[in-house]
Amino acid sequence: MRITSPQMLSQALRDARIQRKLSQQATARQTGMKQTTVSAFENHPDGTRIETLFKLLSALDLELHLAKRDSEPDKSQGWDQEW
Repeated sequence: MRITSPQMLSQALRDARIQRKLSQQATARQTGMKQTTVSAFENHPDGTRIETLFKLLSALDLELHLAKRDSEPDKSQGWDQEW
């Protein structure tokens, strides 16, 4: 799955959580976070801490892979901020 924005990432993790039949509360318990933190990630991922992302990935038995981009990103679909 190609993910090009924080919103796409949060939607993918939300879908994975629902597919595993986990509530936000159950996911929060597994990570040691509050349910409101899980909700905030799913609904407003732009300000999420990297640590939160990795805790959620772990709770959902997922891992992150990085790959070289094949072409220039479509700025209308993804992140347009420079680092």
